[in-house]
Amino acid sequence: MNLWMEILQASEEAVRRAAAIIRLGGVVIYPTETVYGLGCDPANVDAAKRVCMIKGRVDKPLPLACSDVDVARRLVEFNPPAERLASRFWPGPLVLVLPARVDYSIWVTRGARTLGVRVPDHAVARRLAELSGGVIVSTSANRSGGPPPTTAGEAAEALGGEVDLILDGGRTPLGEPSTVVDLSGEEVWILRKGPIRSEQIREALGL
Repeated sequence: MNLWMEILQASEEAVRRAAAIIRLGGVVIYPTETVYGLGCDPANVDAAKRVCMIKGRVDKPLPLACSDVDVARRLVEFNPPAERLASRFWPGPLVLVLPARVDYSIWVTRGARTLGVRVPDHAVARRLAELSGGVIVSTSANRSGGPPPTTAGEAAEALGGEVDLILDGGRTPLGEPSTVVDLSGEEVWILRKGPIRSEQIREALGL
């Protein structure tokens, strides 16, 4: 437990401080347009493991938030459906699961050869990712099975003693986790329903 955890209003100075913590191997909670995220440097094995331990979940891959689409293209192999969905819905609450171009640890991938990436429609989340090297882990800031937090207070109640810093950006606009679409194979699979509905996905893909 971290007895020195702070909650800071998400000013530029505070975001820079959070990014410094991430670059040093720490774990922070930050706002997105969906729910509050639990973040770290995905390339730091110890930090990624710590995120999994905090959540109490080791059976699912960790999604990633990117500062922009160019960073996402460096992490995963885009295909035509991914290009269409990214063009239509990014920045936004859509995670695309695609073949990985970067080798992260088992704590991030759970052994899969894919990564789930998105560009958040939230200035704080994108800025934090940018200052942290372009990409950060973006799993919801709750214990596995618990409700995803939509305020910094809810996040602090759930996980506050386990992280190094919480950025308070107010209540999240959407209040539900991102839609997750797997485009890594021949078929299109919606792995999790969310703010972007299946009809919108099908329409964007011409299905």
